[in-house]
Amino acid sequence: MEHISDLAKGLYNLQPDAVKKLDGFESENYLLSAGSKKWVLKIYPFSQEKMKLLEAENNMLDHVNSYGPGAFPGLVKNVMDRGLTLSPDHRQIIRVLSYIDGEVWANVEPSPGLHRSLGAFLGRLSRILQHFNDDGIRAREIHWDLAHSLENRGLLQNIKDQEIRRLVHYFLLQYEEHVLPVRYQLRMAYIHNDANDWNVVVKDKEVIGLIDFGDAAYSFQISEVAVACAYAAMGHKNPLKVCVDVLSAYHSEFPLEPIEVDVLYHLIAARLCHSLCASWTKKAMGEDTEYAIVSEVGATSLLQQWLSINPWKARHDFQNSIGLSPGIFEAYPNPTERRKKLLSSALSISYKRPIHMLGAALQYMYDREGNTYLDAYNNIMLTGHCHPWVVEAGQRMLARLNTNTRYHYDILYDYGEQLLSMFPAGLNRVFFVNSGSAATDLAIRVAREYTGRKKVAVVQHGYHGNTQLGIDISHYKYNHKGGHGKKDFVVELDLPDTFRGKYRNTDGAGVNYAAEARELLKLHGRDLAAFIAEPIVGCGGQIPLAPGFLKALYPIVRSHGGVCISDEVQVGFGRLGHVFWGFEMHGVVPDIVVLGKPMGNGHPIGAVVTTAEIADGFANGMEFFSSFGGNPVSCAIGKAVLDVLAEEGLQTHARVVGGYLKDSLVRLAREHPSIGDVRGSGLFLGVDLIREGNGLEPGTALAGYLKNGLRDRHILLSTDGPGDNVLKIKPPLCFTRQNVDILIENMDHLLQNKSYEEKHQ
Repeated sequence: MEHISDLAKGLYNLQPDAVKKLDGFESENYLLSAGSKKWVLKIYPFSQEKMKLLEAENNMLDHVNSYGPGAFPGLVKNVMDRGLTLSPDHRQIIRVLSYIDGEVWANVEPSPGLHRSLGAFLGRLSRILQHFNDDGIRAREIHWDLAHSLENRGLLQNIKDQEIRRLVHYFLLQYEEHVLPVRYQLRMAYIHNDANDWNVVVKDKEVIGLIDFGDAAYSFQISEVAVACAYAAMGHKNPLKVCVDVLSAYHSEFPLEPIEVDVLYHLIAARLCHSLCASWTKKAMGEDTEYAIVSEVGATSLLQQWLSINPWKARHDFQNSIGLSPGIFEAYPNPTERRKKLLSSALSISYKRPIHMLGAALQYMYDREGNTYLDAYNNIMLTGHCHPWVVEAGQRMLARLNTNTRYHYDILYDYGEQLLSMFPAGLNRVFFVNSGSAATDLAIRVAREYTGRKKVAVVQHGYHGNTQLGIDISHYKYNHKGGHGKKDFVVELDLPDTFRGKYRNTDGAGVNYAAEARELLKLHGRDLAAFIAEPIVGCGGQIPLAPGFLKALYPIVRSHGGVCISDEVQVGFGRLGHVFWGFEMHGVVPDIVVLGKPMGNGHPIGAVVTTAEIADGFANGMEFFSSFGGNPVSCAIGKAVLDVLAEEGLQTHARVVGGYLKDSLVRLAREHPSIGDVRGSGLFLGVDLIREGNGLEPGTALAGYLKNGLRDRHILLSTDGPGDNVLKIKPPLCFTRQNVDILIENMDHLLQNKSYEEKHQ
């Protein structure tokens, strides 16, 4: 370090007796000591741009120190009374600053008092900077300016961890939705812009200083708070409370406007996104030094926590903390009464205490009361609620073209080819419709036209859609309350259930069920058009068809001239983990496949996939047309779903996390005899509840207790099956192992409370 000491002596008349190298990002940094006096000597690579920026930074330091020296680094002039020194070869810029004696925030134990101290300190700084002006800072555009957060979209590909990339992408989309529309209403100001845990100086449990003005910017005033909150909240169990403490203290020193507080939640997330994009980009460039990625772990953890915080609650708490009347959760017209006035009572609603939803994000949903729900059963949102890739695909196409299949457009063929590539070669024709119900209806029409026959074989408790034909072939509907019984054209087969059915837990169960079906079909063979079944019967209680059943039955159906239809509406698209389509788990290839629900991640789209021969047989001269089936927006969204499944490896994720979930449920069953069976695959699971001491009698009351008890603990799942006793667990495929642990922990807690017997029997 002798050359550093020589520079200090020769250029600044300083006489250091010790030199210590410090971490640095864009500069070399050295701590100089002479007794009790300390300075920081900084060396930067020379460029004209860097000179101008450092001059602007020096101007800001001079300004803030004129209001109260000691809280900020002071500029030490060289022997020529200049703030910047060029090295003799003009390849480096040298600068010396006074040292603020204290501990950096990263090395102290934070507390609510310290959080408030930070907010108050920054509020005072904002007051001081009201009177500052510098064209250099005003004109600069830097990556760390939250006004330019969307530039990070270009860095997303550098994030190799798919979960983190999805999180960052989601919050950038929310920035676009919530910040951009009001950006010109937000006050602009000069801000420090980097009150992170290594730049904030603490002494005696109070913030006394702030260093490193290198990222100073002319940006949103509220960004000063957002940046500070992003770092102060890292590592805390209640990050929202930390941010409230910082905000309220800041506001007491420098009053904020309501609109600034409204966007704070999204700006805090944006800063975390900045940090993660920068860190992963450094690693992609081979610059993964510890200093460059110091905040990566903390930023990742906080962003995951941030997703679980209801944005409307955050806005409410922020506004309330500065004395505003937020009004977000104030009295609202009774939605139940509005529903009764507008909708038919035939539409059911979930839970004894219905939920008024405001928004959703990936595996979470947000209600009007400020609660966040972990979603463990909305399987339609395959890739996750509001998945940014899917949302943006729909937005782009909706802004460009939306028409129908009477025209050529590339996305129709691009999506069709990509979808069919996921099937065995023989299944090479597709009809697009706008729901799974419409797909079922069309599949039966196609089968009848191709075979010239009418009858349809179904399994008990199956459900295939809400059209009249769909109801007619759905035992779950026609044989239950309000149903009108089986139509003459329906052939009803026993559900091949190995838990409650006739043949249980035997290797030959599927073959035995198929043998009985064969005898029944002999009576209807001449009129049989099709056999339709779900590979796992969802409404029947998440019951996988007995192994070997379809393999034995498909040839029987075909020998009678019928076609085999696999209803993949619930189980398809990789949800089962080890297979992409449910029929693959049974080792068969159907003649027709019905698709819907998760196909568009919540957007209404469905399809029928079949062979060229069957498709041609349907072309009898009567045109088939669906006004919305196959429209460009639907195709763009459907293609985005397939792209996300591949890019994020969600099928493998479903297998791994689903396996962990199933194993956890099996362990839970060992502790609670009321769990009679755990079944399913991947992230499509059923938990069959029984009444202890009563054989296999359905535990309907227990199922209702668990469903509503979990709802009250902010976890969503539902029940199904003939006895309404089967918990159905089929979350978005972004569900994580941590989410599994939360679900299991809460189920275990509720199962240990036996009071449900008294309350619900």
